[in-house]
Amino acid sequence: MSESQQTPNPESTGTEPLAAPAAPDATPTATAQAGPATDPVLDEGTYTRIHEPRAGGGLALDGVWHQISPKYVISQTIQNVAVIVILVAACIAIGVFTQQWWHAIGFGLVVAITLFSQIILPRQARALGYMLREDDLVFRRGILWQRMVAVPYGRMQLIDITHGPLDRAFGISKLKMVTAAATSGVEIPGLALTASEALRDTLIEVAETRRTGL
Repeated sequence: MSESQQTPNPESTGTEPLAAPAAPDATPTATAQAGPATDPVLDEGTYTRIHEPRAGGGLALDGVWHQISPKYVISQTIQNVAVIVILVAACIAIGVFTQQWWHAIGFGLVVAITLFSQIILPRQARALGYMLREDDLVFRRGILWQRMVAVPYGRMQLIDITHGPLDRAFGISKLKMVTAAATSGVEIPGLALTASEALRDTLIEVAETRRTGL
């Protein structure tokens, strides 16, 4: 018998003790819990701290809030000012033409509501936020009357980006997510155009993955 037959090669024998399995990497698990990988562009030029109600009592969620661009406030302010100017001009024109001013009550109410919405607009903008979690996107808005919606990735049917002339001038847009249930649809205004496109691509990729069960 040859020497190679008498002394088995330890590298080729199946009787040697197996090496201890390597410790599982915790990074993928943490990434899965935090949600899909997000593009850093989502947080460029946005608010840095989401506005929370003073009374507290908010839900504790396992993720990071992304916010909208401050340019949204500027765009909405210009639109509100334009609405007020048009209403005042229309009220004066109707009064001069008819020599009656009873209609000023209705115009005044609309102007008052528009002014009130303008006053609380900056706080409302800071309270807007969305969170990308493992299985769904959570959207929140509102200060006194808060709304929080969780949209499962697998149920997203349409992701649409819209922006009017004034929004394009400020480089912002609105992203709309449509699901099978109309009540669970979400519209995120005031996103930078690059951020809305990056978020759209991320949601489409994750939604396809959830629908195929991969």
